[in-house]
Amino acid sequence: MWRKFRIIILLLILATVIQEVWLDKADLAWKHNLYVAVYPINADGSDEVSAYLRTLSRDDFEPMAEYFAEEATSYQLGLRRPIEVQLGDIVDELPPEPPKNGSILSTMLWSLKFRLFAWQHSPKVNVRPDIRLYLLYHDPENNRVLGHSTALNKGRIGRVNLFGSSAYAKKNLVVTAHELLHTLNATDKYDLQSTLPIYPHGYAEPDKIPLYPQNFAELMGGRIPINDNDAEIPKGLRHTMIGAMTAREIGWLR
Repeated sequence: MWRKFRIIILLLILATVIQEVWLDKADLAWKHNLYVAVYPINADGSDEVSAYLRTLSRDDFEPMAEYFAEEATSYQLGLRRPIEVQLGDIVDELPPEPPKNGSILSTMLWSLKFRLFAWQHSPKVNVRPDIRLYLLYHDPENNRVLGHSTALNKGRIGRVNLFGSSAYAKKNLVVTAHELLHTLNATDKYDLQSTLPIYPHGYAEPDKIPLYPQNFAELMGGRIPINDNDAEIPKGLRHTMIGAMTAREIGWLR
């Protein structure tokens, strides 16, 4: 009996993996636009963040959809708006935190827990989403530095740490767009220790002469290189670009 039960579980896992591989390929063929649901969360339970979340509307995320539309034209994608963003209801629970030790087993367990959380906490939006991002807003008065955001391409879900203040709205969209591309197989293009963009793929203009200062940040590079040792955080999406390697990873460039 136990042997049959294990076989059933293994077959279900295999079916899920096959389905996700198929969906990954279908999504990255860009035959249609992808719908993203963003779910705000009051990460620290403060009244200030609660008040901020009540002001959010879909219009606050429209610049991100417009940004991807503009960047897609550079790669002749053929879709007028490859990304559509929908604002979902506020979620009252926090998604599980990624493991700090980073072992393979703990990461796998966290991935399963996060996907279970997403299955249980996906308030309905107008169109069934292809991607779900949980936006964890923190009070900037009590949190000067935020934890690392993370996203999974398997399941297309993300856990994004943001500041709960209109003063950070444009920078928040940069972080959100960065994590969104992680769900579409884009990789980080900065050094994890120094946070400096890695040349050439982490540079928006790797062929610029002189090379410094760069005018834009490559979205997955994260920062605008000023010289070999310094880089600035972009003030908003209009200060970023999607480079060729990232475009190839997400299926915009063959």
